[in-house]
Amino acid sequence: MKAAIVTIGDEILIGQIIDTNSGYIAKALDKIGVQTHELLSISDDKQHILDTFKSLQNKVDFVVITGGLGPTKDDITKHTFCEYFNDTLVVNKEVESHVIELIESVMKRPASQMNKDQALVPSKCEVLFNKVGTAPGMWMKKENTVFISLPGVPYEMKYIVENEIIPKIVKEYQRPYILHKTIMTYGQGESLVAERIESWENNLPDFVKLAYLPAPGRVRLRLTARGTEKEILEKSINENVTSLAKLIGDIIVGFDEDETIEVVLGRLLTQQNKTIATAESCTGGKIAQVLTSVSGASNYFRGSVVSYATDTKVSVLGVSEETIKKYTVVSAQVAKEMALGIQKLMKTDYAIATTGNAGPSKGDADAEVGTVFLALATLSEVIVEEFNFGQPREKVIDRAVNKAFEMLQKEILKNL
Repeated sequence: MKAAIVTIGDEILIGQIIDTNSGYIAKALDKIGVQTHELLSISDDKQHILDTFKSLQNKVDFVVITGGLGPTKDDITKHTFCEYFNDTLVVNKEVESHVIELIESVMKRPASQMNKDQALVPSKCEVLFNKVGTAPGMWMKKENTVFISLPGVPYEMKYIVENEIIPKIVKEYQRPYILHKTIMTYGQGESLVAERIESWENNLPDFVKLAYLPAPGRVRLRLTARGTEKEILEKSINENVTSLAKLIGDIIVGFDEDETIEVVLGRLLTQQNKTIATAESCTGGKIAQVLTSVSGASNYFRGSVVSYATDTKVSVLGVSEETIKKYTVVSAQVAKEMALGIQKLMKTDYAIATTGNAGPSKGDADAEVGTVFLALATLSEVIVEEFNFGQPREKVIDRAVNKAFEMLQKEILKNL
């Protein structure tokens, strides 16, 4: 089965807000075997909406629309539905009672006529009840396509998807199985990974597809199997993941979307009862930010010093002024002293330090733009590596963060 997801709103088209609804809906549909065929964002214009409906009619099984539902005059989806389905608006008493109760009991004010008009729905529609808001969802079918309208407010949309749409589709429609397995790799680029697994990829069965999802320093490999026999799909996915692990097990860090390198590092540090701190210059605290994005990071992350200024490296981290004069602030020697300084200050097992020139100009530094020194201090040694990550600035920072994590992971795994 196929679906199209349509977001309505000029605020999306002009970049005022970011559309997160489509991704959520697509994931929810995928889990029950409905493949999203197309994502569209269109303007708050009746004719544009009508033209979109016509273009999708009978091409997909479901058209899911978000936005354009609300108490204000610019919310036109319901009126457009009426025109497309040759219908009229009527008051749904259940929705009206809910709107009045929500406004008066929660917001402590009388419900206005504009609020009550939320209960106006096309007479032919099946109402998708919205317990967490005032705008109901709508379900209407024309020929071979179901049109589903949802409010654009994310938490209201999610409630209706989870409690109304997904259960209804599961109950009323036969669907194929769509199974995914994500393999998280770290430390090698897309092309190198592809070379290593080329033969394996060429021998995948026809019903299993591989997608590469690269990011700086990491590549997600997503296996997708589609078919009517769930057991066969699961068996094939598991067998192919096992054979893949034999080829690139050295760079696999997890088998789940949430199994990112920072999650893996957090688990390893927790298992070994080890701690870490960071001293960051050119990365501006990004390493600390990513590490602490993981729930439970306080178990192993002690703290960070963002020593952007040279005098901070000296006064807080204890970097020698003589070292800076002799080797410059962007050097292996300074990176090493920064790592030792933060390790001593925070009393940790591991410490990461960064110093470099992220650009876009050289400024006061002698080092070429893109140059980064990464230092990793353990209880027995300090490992320092030099890189040039090129440009732009954002790329330099992201790649420095990823390389720092790669260094840390390799060192931790030595002690397993």
